[in-house]
Amino acid sequence: MKPSIPLPQQAGLLDSADHSRASAGMTYVYPVVSRRADGVSVGINLNPNNACNWRCIYCQVPNLQRGNAPAIDLSLLETELRALLTDLLHGDFMVRRVPAEARRIVDIAFSGNGEPTSAREFPQAVDLVMRLMTEFGLAIKLRLITNGSLIDRATVREGLARLGQGNGEVWFKLDAATKDGMARINGVVLDPAGVARRLRDCAGLCSTWVQTCCFLLDDLPPSESEILAWLKILDQTKASLAGVHLYGLARPSQQSEAPRLKPTPAAWLEMLAARVRQLGLSVHVSP
Repeated sequence: MKPSIPLPQQAGLLDSADHSRASAGMTYVYPVVSRRADGVSVGINLNPNNACNWRCIYCQVPNLQRGNAPAIDLSLLETELRALLTDLLHGDFMVRRVPAEARRIVDIAFSGNGEPTSAREFPQAVDLVMRLMTEFGLAIKLRLITNGSLIDRATVREGLARLGQGNGEVWFKLDAATKDGMARINGVVLDPAGVARRLRDCAGLCSTWVQTCCFLLDDLPPSESEILAWLKILDQTKASLAGVHLYGLARPSQQSEAPRLKPTPAAWLEMLAARVRQLGLSVHVSP
């Protein structure tokens, strides 16, 4: 067994409203209390340079910049993940840092401060995490939270296939389904038909949920035309999907649009969820 590293002894409990990537004092690995996963989620941040190929207006990453993940030190990633899992499972981390009702590891998730699949080492990182999950006897989900834009890359498909073979799961971002909507919310110019194709391709490699962040922009929810376009993509891809996650703003945006954003009322989210269920899809709602 490779040597571990000591974790800093920070005080204070983790909170679902704070997903700081520095919560364990590490480069790549961080624990959070996930309101959607209902327990401790071990995050893998392959974008410590705060670089992403998208710029979502609700993003909570400070100093966000356009770009890709840097070269990943896989040895350091393994050392950090081993150290955190050891403390979570065999140390006192749960007692020191986690509220009593959330003291269970529910998943390991490739998430973080940018698009994780932009890392060239993404397939190797998937293999590394799956190996440690087996070593620690963790029968939990390995998840990838992605904007899905890089699925045409061979390395990304390789990583997705390995994730699928290991009973992993993808949460695929779909906040809007028109060119104007994607440009306004995600800061990218995309063809909706191409997004639908990549979503189907992703689901063909690994179990895939659509995840959609819902919020008020300038006090207004998404227009009916935007909702209809979004429902159309769901209808076109529903045969391949595991379901849909609808979630609201839990943490403040760190982008310049932050003053224009407000949480969507829970009742509005439930009305949208009902329309998704009419398509025959499962829906999880997290206001």
